[in-house]
Amino acid sequence: MAKSVGAMAGSRAVRAVTGSVGVAGAALAVGMLAERRAIRRRRGAADAAAPGPLGPIGGRVSTVIAADGVPLHVEETGPADASLTLVFVHGFCVRAENWILQQRDLADLGRMVFFDLRAHGRSGPSAAGNCTIDMLADDLDRVIRERVPDGPIVLVGHSMGGMAILGLADAHPDLFGERVIGVALLSTSASELARATLGVPALLSAVVRRVVPGVAVGMRHASGVLERVRGRGSDASWEVTRRIAFGGTDVPPSIVSFLETLVSDTPVDVIAAFLPTLLDNNRLDAVGHLATTPTVIVVGDADVMTPVGHSRVIAAALPEAELVVEEGAGHAIMLERPDVVNAAIRRLVGRAVAEVPLPRPRSEAGLQTTRDGVGPPSRMEDADGSAA
Repeated sequence: MAKSVGAMAGSRAVRAVTGSVGVAGAALAVGMLAERRAIRRRRGAADAAAPGPLGPIGGRVSTVIAADGVPLHVEETGPADASLTLVFVHGFCVRAENWILQQRDLADLGRMVFFDLRAHGRSGPSAAGNCTIDMLADDLDRVIRERVPDGPIVLVGHSMGGMAILGLADAHPDLFGERVIGVALLSTSASELARATLGVPALLSAVVRRVVPGVAVGMRHASGVLERVRGRGSDASWEVTRRIAFGGTDVPPSIVSFLETLVSDTPVDVIAAFLPTLLDNNRLDAVGHLATTPTVIVVGDADVMTPVGHSRVIAAALPEAELVVEEGAGHAIMLERPDVVNAAIRRLVGRAVAEVPLPRPRSEAGLQTTRDGVGPPSRMEDADGSAA
């Protein structure tokens, strides 16, 4: 009797637990369905403010060959003989189009050079061992020497692109202050990215650095499977992009879709190849090489990839730099807050050309300092002051 009672009690317990799990599962399913509907509503909503055309840079195309033979896709816009050249270096998992809102709105500043980082976009594949910040810095150096062999330069880098600029400063400090007259660092980091990105305690950051290389190798070996399950273009992929790359502001759905496409186009094995160098990057000493170069640092206080504290560390090492902290903005700040970023770049150019007068361009298309700041000249003058 006792056995049957126990069995009965056990069966009741099992039914109770099973029923509870069933109710919880049903509630979870309902929640997921509701969330999916909410995502689709957000994704399908009309842009509150049209960001304008989003797409290719559409510039003059050339190729620069990296030290290890990787072909780098380069695009240039603006007058070839402009007094100033702005070189843009994009971040992890995107390509040159990530700068489209800057290219369109800052065209009057002069010539612009954009390129796809190695293994990204239309640039060639890279050996995993060469997917490092050091190699990115060397690639940037080659792009500058081949595509901008003379004249002043302003460098603009986002995230991993900012790390590449710091890597360039580390390897070629002589370029800064002479050729490079201004630097904009957007949502970037000089060190300790493993701790910030993964949110682990300080004691575990060393463990993270040891584990990531093995994880990266595993990702490369399983890249085919991971490509099939990553859900390119899906509602889930769109929502993950929105939550990780942007802050709490109402970002136009078309902007999120644009970035989701860029990220999804980056192969899994490329993502895996760059993870170790991102998490092990340390360029704090290189920051000092920018001490005499006008610099602006822009970051969102809702950035979960390169938190605001990382920009504050860079700013602390550069007392003369301008630090712009945007409330509510996330990691993809050049897409989320283009007006803020563009204004910061304009101020940077204004400071830079005030300190280093620009050479006279060969045509009136070049950039000159005016009473209102920086813009195309209304007329050209010869050295004696007479109108050309």
